[in-house]
Amino acid sequence: MCQRRKEGQTCTMWLLKPPGVYRAQEDTDLLISSLSREHLREGDEVLDIGTGTGAVALAAAGTGARVTAIDVSRRALATAWVNGALNGRHIHVRHGDLLDPVRGRRFDLIASNPPYVPAAGDTLPTHGAARAWDAGHDGRALIDRICRDAPRGLAPGGVLLLVHSSLSGVGASCRALSRAGLRTEVVSRQRIPFGPVMTARAEWFEEQGLIPRGVRHEELAVIRGVRPA
Repeated sequence: MCQRRKEGQTCTMWLLKPPGVYRAQEDTDLLISSLSREHLREGDEVLDIGTGTGAVALAAAGTGARVTAIDVSRRALATAWVNGALNGRHIHVRHGDLLDPVRGRRFDLIASNPPYVPAAGDTLPTHGAARAWDAGHDGRALIDRICRDAPRGLAPGGVLLLVHSSLSGVGASCRALSRAGLRTEVVSRQRIPFGPVMTARAEWFEEQGLIPRGVRHEELAVIRGVRPA
């Protein structure tokens, strides 16, 4: 199955999306839009954490950057590599958990669209589609680790772009990244209606105080953190 991604009316890439691999959605598009404003140069080192279909990695590779894409799902990595071939863009794929496969390396830009949907249990799924979105009771099981580890993976002057939902604590992420030494701001926001997963959990979100009664939308935000040069 091929999915055509568009920016306005301009086709940017073709993406193969097999079952079990997270489909590029509004959060992916918002992250790519923020990435496009970073003016990457040929040869810059870019890391995409949780690459899924590889959409963000391929957008970065289109600038001439050298891109490493990480995912815990081998199927996602195979999909990202094939999508790179389909679009004439080479990316390096690495299997592993968040930044573990690239410990000790430094990047000019790190981008991530991690799992961030609050779930009833804190035990993260180890297989199946829910692994792409379930992120513990507060939705921060992966976000907190990225906020802790990603700043150490940035070169001086390097940029972190992190997208997630307002339900998962955008302010908490900004504060965590600031404590880690990054200059932090929210550079993009987008309000969207709940999709199927969020809709199915809406009453539980209400019970947990994550949303007011009757609300069926979320705000996506891209957080930009810069390591001082």
